[in-house]
Amino acid sequence: MDFLTNLSEGYQFGIQLLVVLICLFYGARKGGIALGLLGGIGILMLVFFFHIKPGKPAIDVMLTILAVVVASATLQASGGLDIMLQIAEKILRRNPKLLTIFAPFVTCFLTILCGTGHVVYTIMPIIYDIAIKNNIRPERPMAAASVASQMGIIASPVSVAVVSLTALLLNADHKLAGFDGYINLLQITIPSTLFGVLCIGIFSWFRGKDLDKDAEFQARINNPETKKYVYGDSKTLLDVNLPQSSWIAMWIFLGAIVCVALFGIFDSLRPNWGQVMKDGVAQVDELGNPKMDSLSMVAVIQMFMLLAGSLIIIFTNTDVKKIGSNEIFKSGMIALVAVFGISWMADTMFAVHTPMMKDVMSVL
Repeated sequence: MDFLTNLSEGYQFGIQLLVVLICLFYGARKGGIALGLLGGIGILMLVFFFHIKPGKPAIDVMLTILAVVVASATLQASGGLDIMLQIAEKILRRNPKLLTIFAPFVTCFLTILCGTGHVVYTIMPIIYDIAIKNNIRPERPMAAASVASQMGIIASPVSVAVVSLTALLLNADHKLAGFDGYINLLQITIPSTLFGVLCIGIFSWFRGKDLDKDAEFQARINNPETKKYVYGDSKTLLDVNLPQSSWIAMWIFLGAIVCVALFGIFDSLRPNWGQVMKDGVAQVDELGNPKMDSLSMVAVIQMFMLLAGSLIIIFTNTDVKKIGSNEIFKSGMIALVAVFGISWMADTMFAVHTPMMKDVMSVL
């Protein structure tokens, strides 16, 4: 394969990019865990065919995903998530005509609170049930709710995306003027996310025809079996009597999120190990203040998510076996594998070509 390494850097970059895109598109078509596994093919080809030194997978991101998913899965196993979903259902059923607007806000807030979009699966059948029983085209609230659940990630104080971007911006060579970290980012992402969710709801309100005016839909439900399948039995948590332990689990989880937010707001609460030194020189920030070697927010989130899961198990007698078998844990592990394969492949390819890309971009 020496002919590949003898090509110019531009040609090598083009071929490698094609390899990466093929792995991504094929993995995406297969779905699920395949997206991460296909990254293994990409990294192998880059290393053995192009002799590129392997990069580093996003370990901090992966460990944070793991901690958040485990805590959320523990919340679900304890019944605490059902409390949150029950409250959400009450809000939606009180305002069925505004379902297309309220449903995306509900799923967005669930993601903001839990730090992962995987917590919304249980609410989706409820959204469908409310929609179809009120003659609302289900694709309107469900599509909006699905997209909004992922948008909530960038507005969550316990999400990987927020912490990772904060670290990236703080460590950049050219820093943003006035940007002071974690809370500054949330001051931008929370309002913009909520405005975006509102826009999604308004846009989805006009998707497709109303069910009573959709001739194809009306023709299909003339068949009694099809009508029974479409309307089905009601999905609801309103009649479920949840135990006190579920409320305790929910408050423990929310308490952990509040603690994370407080540590993000008040840097002085985080332990530090003195002033940062580089080549024997004490470092200062852009304001001239000493730059302290403080505990990172990535570590704070990981610690408090593990703490939340531990306290839920201790104080609610949660069946630990249910944690590793519920939907949140399984889907979270699939996401973890995807991040592992994709991040390792991407870092390997782009790290070696970054100088070339900077030169090209600077000319442009």
